[in-house]
Amino acid sequence: MTSLKTNEVKRSRNQELFGQFIEEYRFVLAMSPDVKKKALSLRHEVFLQELRYKMHEDQAHHLETDEYDDSSIHCLIEHKRSGLPAGCMRLVIPSSDPESPFHKLPVEIQGSGKLNHSMLKPGNMPRHQLCEVSRLAISRNFRSRQTGENHTSIIFDGQDFSSMEVRTFPLIAIGLFLCTYSLVGLTGRRHVFAMMESRLPRLLALSGFHFTKVSDEIEHHGLRNAYYIDHSKAEKEMHEDLIPLYLHIRKELSFQLKEVPVHEARVSCS
Repeated sequence: MTSLKTNEVKRSRNQELFGQFIEEYRFVLAMSPDVKKKALSLRHEVFLQELRYKMHEDQAHHLETDEYDDSSIHCLIEHKRSGLPAGCMRLVIPSSDPESPFHKLPVEIQGSGKLNHSMLKPGNMPRHQLCEVSRLAISRNFRSRQTGENHTSIIFDGQDFSSMEVRTFPLIAIGLFLCTYSLVGLTGRRHVFAMMESRLPRLLALSGFHFTKVSDEIEHHGLRNAYYIDHSKAEKEMHEDLIPLYLHIRKELSFQLKEVPVHEARVSCS
């Protein structure tokens, strides 16, 4: 009985926190140049300024961008009160034209010769069902910090957040992956690939998202592996506490995708 009561308390707290997250953040597709620039600017802040990755830079506008951005759907999580971007990600959609340089996913090029799973290879799957999640970034303003419980507000890099607001920061990463799964389903995709450090798949497994490693180690801004997940399986195995948040995000993004037909979404993101 004690264990059951403890689980009920945890579930109640989770539901309260997820409800707060829904109230305090918006989930935005980068369907306009201005919104897309916010995502590219955040990527510049995280990947180039903070992590010092050697990536392509639009120096004049302080944007991080590459050749796959025009064939991707970009998504932002924005903090409503401040208007600041908290996190971003993109879903790369391969071209259906075998002659196109974008017919292959980035993981197929970066992981050339390293993809070692006997069955789970992009080349073995229908191209119209493939996609890759990448460029997941979280602003340093929205990363969890150790704070005293008696603080009523916390200032991070000049931004003032209440201690209640800070509670939601750890949910931004899972929120970005829920945006990913929403977009995968809404665009009719199934087979999802990603390049990740090993600790991230382990953390995602706690939420019910079980990625399969499909490569040897790949040197790509540090050592990473290619991972795969089946969207239909991921939906079924998702932790039940996440389902209301997932359905909310999917609904929000669905309304935005209706503004532009899915087959034209890539053009609208450019």
